[in-house]
Amino acid sequence: MSSLSPFDKPFDAFLFDMDGTILSSIEATERVWGAWAERHGIDPVTFVPTVHGVRAVETVCRLGLPHLDPAREAKILLEAEMADLDGIVPIDGAPEFLASLPKDRWAIVTSAPLELARRRLGAAGLAMPQNIVSAEDVERGKPSPECFQLGAKRLGFDPRNCLVFEDAAAGIVAGETAGASVIVVTATHPHAPQTSHKSIDSYHELQLSVGSTGKLSIRQAD
Repeated sequence: MSSLSPFDKPFDAFLFDMDGTILSSIEATERVWGAWAERHGIDPVTFVPTVHGVRAVETVCRLGLPHLDPAREAKILLEAEMADLDGIVPIDGAPEFLASLPKDRWAIVTSAPLELARRRLGAAGLAMPQNIVSAEDVERGKPSPECFQLGAKRLGFDPRNCLVFEDAAAGIVAGETAGASVIVVTATHPHAPQTSHKSIDSYHELQLSVGSTGKLSIRQAD
Protein backbone atom coordinates (compact mmCIF):
# COMPACT_ATOMS: atom_id res chain seq x y z
CA MET A 1 0.00 0.00 0.00
CA SER A 2 1.32 3.41 -0.96
CA SER A 3 1.92 6.21 1.51
CA LEU A 4 -0.68 8.07 -0.56
CA SER A 5 -3.24 5.30 -0.28
CA PRO A 6 -6.86 6.42 -0.64
CA PHE A 7 -8.14 3.44 1.35
CA ASP A 8 -10.50 3.92 4.29
CA LYS A 9 -10.71 7.68 3.82
CA PRO A 10 -14.05 9.51 3.41
CA PHE A 11 -14.53 11.35 0.11
CA ASP A 12 -17.34 13.60 -1.04
CA ALA A 13 -17.15 12.40 -4.64
CA PHE A 14 -15.20 10.41 -7.21
CA LEU A 15 -13.93 11.96 -10.46
CA PHE A 16 -13.11 9.55 -13.30
CA ASP A 17 -11.05 10.11 -16.39
CA MET A 18 -12.59 8.12 -19.27
CA ASP A 19 -10.13 6.62 -21.78
CA GLY A 20 -7.88 4.10 -20.08
CA THR A 21 -9.65 4.60 -16.76
CA ILE A 22 -13.22 3.30 -17.14
CA LEU A 23 -12.96 2.11 -20.74
CA SER A 24 -10.20 1.04 -23.09
CA SER A 25 -10.09 2.85 -26.42
CA ILE A 26 -6.36 2.41 -26.85
CA GLU A 27 -6.63 0.35 -30.03
CA ALA A 28 -8.88 2.88 -31.79
CA THR A 29 -6.92 5.88 -30.52
CA GLU A 30 -3.59 4.49 -31.64
CA ARG A 31 -4.96 3.49 -35.06
CA VAL A 32 -6.25 7.01 -35.70
CA TRP A 33 -3.24 8.87 -34.32
CA GLY A 34 -0.78 6.46 -35.93
CA ALA A 35 -2.29 7.01 -39.37
CA TRP A 36 -2.36 10.79 -38.79
CA ALA A 37 1.31 10.79 -37.73
CA GLU A 38 2.38 8.84 -40.80
CA ARG A 39 0.53 11.29 -43.09
CA HIS A 40 2.54 14.13 -41.58
CA GLY A 41 5.93 12.38 -41.58
CA ILE A 42 5.96 11.88 -37.80
CA ASP A 43 7.32 8.65 -36.33
CA PRO A 44 4.23 6.98 -34.83
CA VAL A 45 6.30 4.68 -32.60
CA THR A 46 7.66 7.57 -30.55
CA PHE A 47 4.76 9.98 -31.03
CA VAL A 48 1.60 7.94 -30.39
CA PRO A 49 2.42 7.11 -26.72
CA THR A 50 2.46 10.88 -26.01
CA VAL A 51 -1.15 11.54 -27.09
CA HIS A 52 -2.97 9.81 -24.23
CA GLY A 53 -4.81 11.89 -21.65
CA VAL A 54 -4.34 15.23 -23.42
CA ARG A 55 -6.69 17.22 -25.68
CA ALA A 56 -5.94 16.76 -29.37
CA VAL A 57 -5.53 20.48 -30.03
CA GLU A 58 -2.85 20.72 -27.33
CA THR A 59 -1.04 17.63 -28.60
CA VAL A 60 -0.83 19.14 -32.08
CA CYS A 61 0.23 22.51 -30.65
CA ARG A 62 3.01 20.81 -28.71
CA LEU A 63 4.54 19.57 -31.98
CA GLY A 64 5.25 23.18 -32.98
CA LEU A 65 4.84 22.51 -36.69
CA PRO A 66 4.04 25.85 -38.38
CA HIS A 67 2.31 24.26 -41.38
CA LEU A 68 -0.33 22.59 -39.18
CA ASP A 69 -3.40 24.42 -37.87
CA PRO A 70 -4.03 22.74 -34.49
CA ALA A 71 -7.76 23.47 -34.48
CA ARG A 72 -8.21 22.09 -38.00
CA GLU A 73 -6.13 18.98 -37.28
CA ALA A 74 -8.02 18.36 -34.01
CA LYS A 75 -11.28 18.45 -36.00
CA ILE A 76 -9.91 15.94 -38.53
CA LEU A 77 -8.74 13.66 -35.71
CA LEU A 78 -12.09 13.94 -33.92
CA GLU A 79 -13.99 12.88 -37.04
CA ALA A 80 -11.67 9.90 -37.48
CA GLU A 81 -11.97 8.88 -33.83
CA MET A 82 -15.76 9.10 -33.88
CA ALA A 83 -15.81 6.81 -36.89
CA ASP A 84 -13.53 4.20 -35.31
CA LEU A 85 -15.17 2.50 -32.31
CA ASP A 86 -13.79 -0.99 -32.89
CA GLY A 87 -12.33 -2.69 -29.85
CA ILE A 88 -13.67 -0.23 -27.26
CA VAL A 89 -14.48 -2.14 -24.07
CA PRO A 90 -15.02 -1.31 -20.40
CA ILE A 91 -12.16 -1.67 -17.95
CA ASP A 92 -12.62 -4.82 -15.88
CA GLY A 93 -15.15 -4.22 -13.11
CA ALA A 94 -15.89 -0.62 -14.12
CA PRO A 95 -19.59 -1.10 -15.06
CA GLU A 96 -20.42 -2.67 -11.70
CA PHE A 97 -18.37 -0.16 -9.74
CA LEU A 98 -19.93 2.87 -11.44
CA ALA A 99 -23.43 1.42 -11.06
CA SER A 100 -22.89 1.09 -7.32
CA LEU A 101 -22.12 4.80 -6.86
CA PRO A 102 -24.78 7.39 -5.96
CA LYS A 103 -25.43 9.28 -9.22
CA ASP A 104 -24.82 12.69 -7.67
CA ARG A 105 -21.46 11.68 -6.20
CA TRP A 106 -19.40 11.02 -9.31
CA ALA A 107 -18.50 12.57 -12.64
CA ILE A 108 -16.47 11.82 -15.73
CA VAL A 109 -13.68 14.32 -16.42
CA THR A 110 -12.28 13.63 -19.88
CA SER A 111 -9.98 15.28 -22.42
CA ALA A 112 -12.28 13.96 -25.16
CA PRO A 113 -14.90 16.19 -26.81
CA LEU A 114 -18.42 15.48 -25.58
CA GLU A 115 -19.73 13.71 -28.69
CA LEU A 116 -16.69 11.42 -28.81
CA ALA A 117 -17.20 10.65 -25.12
CA ARG A 118 -20.85 9.77 -25.78
CA ARG A 119 -19.91 7.41 -28.61
CA ARG A 120 -17.12 5.69 -26.72
CA LEU A 121 -19.23 5.22 -23.60
CA GLY A 122 -21.98 3.73 -25.75
CA ALA A 123 -19.52 1.43 -27.54
CA ALA A 124 -18.26 0.21 -24.16
CA GLY A 125 -21.80 -0.35 -22.88
CA LEU A 126 -21.50 2.36 -20.23
CA ALA A 127 -24.27 4.86 -19.53
CA MET A 128 -23.74 8.61 -19.66
CA PRO A 129 -23.34 10.01 -16.15
CA GLN A 130 -25.37 12.87 -14.78
CA ASN A 131 -22.21 14.98 -14.75
CA ILE A 132 -19.43 15.08 -17.35
CA VAL A 133 -16.65 17.56 -18.00
CA SER A 134 -15.37 17.33 -21.58
CA ALA A 135 -12.76 19.06 -23.73
CA GLU A 136 -15.11 21.92 -24.65
CA ASP A 137 -15.73 22.84 -21.01
CA VAL A 138 -12.25 24.06 -20.13
CA GLU A 139 -9.85 26.66 -21.42
CA ARG A 140 -6.79 24.55 -20.59
CA GLY A 141 -6.71 20.77 -20.69
CA LYS A 142 -4.78 18.34 -18.51
CA PRO A 143 -2.24 18.67 -16.90
CA SER A 144 -4.04 21.87 -15.87
CA PRO A 145 -6.22 21.17 -12.80
CA GLU A 146 -9.08 23.19 -14.31
CA CYS A 147 -11.04 20.11 -15.43
CA PHE A 148 -11.04 18.39 -12.03
CA GLN A 149 -11.80 21.65 -10.26
CA LEU A 150 -14.81 22.09 -12.55
CA GLY A 151 -15.92 18.48 -12.07
CA ALA A 152 -15.89 18.88 -8.30
CA LYS A 153 -17.67 22.25 -8.54
CA ARG A 154 -20.48 20.79 -10.66
CA LEU A 155 -21.04 18.15 -8.00
CA GLY A 156 -20.99 20.82 -5.30
CA PHE A 157 -17.76 19.79 -3.61
CA ASP A 158 -14.18 20.91 -3.03
CA PRO A 159 -11.71 18.93 -5.18
CA ARG A 160 -9.56 18.46 -2.09
CA ASN A 161 -12.30 16.19 -0.75
CA CYS A 162 -12.54 14.15 -3.96
CA LEU A 163 -10.79 11.06 -5.29
CA VAL A 164 -9.55 11.15 -8.88
CA PHE A 165 -9.25 7.96 -10.93
CA GLU A 166 -6.66 8.39 -13.70
CA ASP A 167 -4.38 6.41 -15.96
CA ALA A 168 -2.19 8.99 -17.73
CA ALA A 169 0.62 11.16 -16.43
CA ALA A 170 -1.06 14.42 -17.49
CA GLY A 171 -4.24 13.48 -15.64
CA ILE A 172 -2.36 12.40 -12.53
CA VAL A 173 -0.65 15.79 -12.41
CA ALA A 174 -4.00 17.53 -12.98
CA GLY A 175 -5.56 15.64 -10.08
CA GLU A 176 -2.62 16.34 -7.78
CA THR A 177 -2.59 20.03 -8.67
CA ALA A 178 -6.32 20.27 -7.99
CA GLY A 179 -5.56 19.01 -4.49
CA ALA A 180 -7.46 15.74 -4.93
CA SER A 181 -6.39 12.28 -3.88
CA VAL A 182 -5.49 10.05 -6.83
CA ILE A 183 -5.74 6.36 -7.67
CA VAL A 184 -4.05 5.11 -10.84
CA VAL A 185 -5.71 2.59 -13.18
CA THR A 186 -3.05 0.55 -14.99
CA ALA A 187 -5.27 -1.83 -17.02
CA THR A 188 -4.20 -0.46 -20.41
CA HIS A 189 -0.56 0.22 -19.52
CA PRO A 190 2.10 -2.48 -19.96
CA HIS A 191 4.34 -0.22 -17.88
CA ALA A 192 2.52 1.65 -15.11
CA PRO A 193 3.26 5.36 -14.67
CA GLN A 194 5.91 6.04 -12.06
CA THR A 195 3.88 7.30 -9.12
CA SER A 196 3.55 6.95 -5.38
CA HIS A 197 -0.24 6.70 -5.67
CA LYS A 198 -2.10 3.45 -5.16
CA SER A 199 -2.68 1.63 -8.46
CA ILE A 200 -5.24 -0.94 -9.56
CA ASP A 201 -5.60 -3.13 -12.64
CA SER A 202 -9.31 -3.90 -12.12
CA TYR A 203 -12.18 -2.34 -10.18
CA HIS A 204 -12.80 -5.79 -8.70
CA GLU A 205 -9.83 -4.96 -6.48
CA LEU A 206 -11.93 -2.34 -4.69
CA GLN A 207 -14.72 -2.58 -2.15
CA LEU A 208 -16.98 0.48 -1.95
CA SER A 209 -18.73 1.81 1.12
CA VAL A 210 -21.33 4.59 1.14
CA GLY A 211 -21.83 6.25 4.52
CA SER A 212 -25.11 7.49 5.96
CA THR A 213 -24.17 11.05 4.95
CA GLY A 214 -23.27 9.99 1.40
CA LYS A 215 -19.51 9.95 1.96
CA LEU A 216 -17.66 7.43 -0.19
CA SER A 217 -14.77 5.24 0.83
CA ILE A 218 -12.91 2.32 -0.70
CA ARG A 219 -10.77 -0.46 0.63
CA GLN A 220 -8.92 -3.42 -0.81
CA ALA A 221 -11.40 -6.13 -1.73
CA ASP A 222 -11.07 -9.43 0.13
